Formats: sequence, C-alpha cells, structure tokens
Amino acid sequence: MGRNALIAGNWKLNLDHHEALHLIRDLGLRLNQLELSKVEVAVHPPFTDLRTVQTIVEGDKLPISLGAQHVSHHAKGAYTGEVSTTMLAKLKTQYVLVGHSERRALFGMDDQLVQQTAAAVIAEGMSAVICVGESAEEREAGEMTAVLERQTLAAVRGLPATAADAIVLAYEPVWAIGTGQAATAEDAQHAASFLRETLSSSLGKAAADSIRILYGGSVQPQNTEELLGGPDVDGVLVGGASLNGATFAEIVAAAVRCYG
Repeated sequence: MGRNALIAGNWKLNLDHHEALHLIRDLGLRLNQLELSKVEVAVHPPFTDLRTVQTIVEGDKLPISLGAQHVSHHAKGAYTGEVSTTMLAKLKTQYVLVGHSERRALFGMDDQLVQQTAAAVIAEGMSAVICVGESAEEREAGEMTAVLERQTLAAVRGLPATAADAIVLAYEPVWAIGTGQAATAEDAQHAASFLRETLSSSLGKAAADSIRILYGGSVQPQNTEELLGGPDVDGVLVGGASLNGATFAEIVAAAVRCYG
C-alpha cells in the first residue's frame, strides 16, 4: 500500500539525559550508514530527556523522529506532574505513545482516556501511536479479537477519516512484552489484518489502508525481518532492545532489507 515502515524505540523509565545524549549520538552515527528512504526511525525518551535528544537530533541533522511516551489530555491547569500536548509540540515532538499497556495496567488509563488523549495529540498536530493488545488471560479465553476491536474502536471514536495521517496503531500483546516470548510472524499478521479491518469499519477503507500498524513485544534483530513479512505489519515498537545503539540499529537495518 506504499506505507513506509516505522521503527520506534520506547526507552521507558531508563536513561538520564547524559545517557540519552550518548545513546542518540551513537545511534545517529549508525543510522547515517543506512538507506532510510523507506524506513522512518523514532525514539521515545523519558520527559526529562526530550530537550537533550531534540537538540542533538536537530544540531547533527540525524534521521530520527522525536516521540514521547505519554501526555495529558488536559491543555493546562492544576494537574501536578502532568505534561501537555502544547509542551511536547514546542519541542517538535512528532509522535506520542497513547494507551501503552503499562499505562493501562499500572496507571489506570481506560479506553475513554485513551480516546481523549489521542484526540488531544492529533489536535496539536502530532501523531498518536495508539497501543492495543490482549493479556495472556484474554488470549487463552479466546477474547483476543474482542479486546482488540473494543480498544481500537474506542480509541478512534469521533475522529474523522482525515485524521488517518496522524494515527499509528501498535499491536502489543501484553503477554509478549519484556518476556522474551515474541509473537510469531503469523500472530502479528493475523492481528494487524484484523486491526485494519476494524479501522476500516470506523474510518473507511482508504483511511485504514493508509494507517501504519506496528508490532511490539520482545522485538530483536533476529526476528525483525520475519515479523515485518506480513503485508499488514508496517514496523515495530521496540522496548529493551532500543536502549543499545548497536542493537537498535540492527533492527532498523533489518527493516531496510525488508523495504529496500
């Protein structure tokens, strides 16, 4: 469908701004050796690292897009500890993770809040990387498709088809995150195909066909090419492996081989 791949690294609660500086410079040197015309690379550092990473990316003209891990749906006010979409946009943030499984499970982010946050991100001119996925218990109970449908439809509710360019969907089976037990390529494609059909029912086929769908969960250099083999899988959301410049660059190189 002509969708470029997106390889996104989620640093989670790791790396202070000094460590972030060293990692982004190392990663940039490695990426500059790759042909990235069909592959986009993004990193999602902690809030305290964003300005440092932005400065290096811009100053060294690195082929890296800046992302955030979370944001408030509130524009401003008495919300201690929160960060607004305007604040992120001022740092030239391009992507924001919305509804990551850890935000849902550990911090009570429900479907309604995911929808409100995604809408706020898109309204500010950034792209929402909306995360969906089933737990091991839900999968074993045969509820995978029901969970994915509910989470996806709730997240895009009220959004016009014209918002498709600002939406990325990330399928992250909770049972595969940080466990070393990645989904198979067949699992990833099956879920991505179902998610695209679900998006089509809400936003229309043309919009659904233009939205990139990522797989996330124990992604490593050795399984990247296989995971990207499905026609509906347009990239990967990488956790722990994105904290090492060499390893993350190997994942990007694998994507380049797939899309080159």
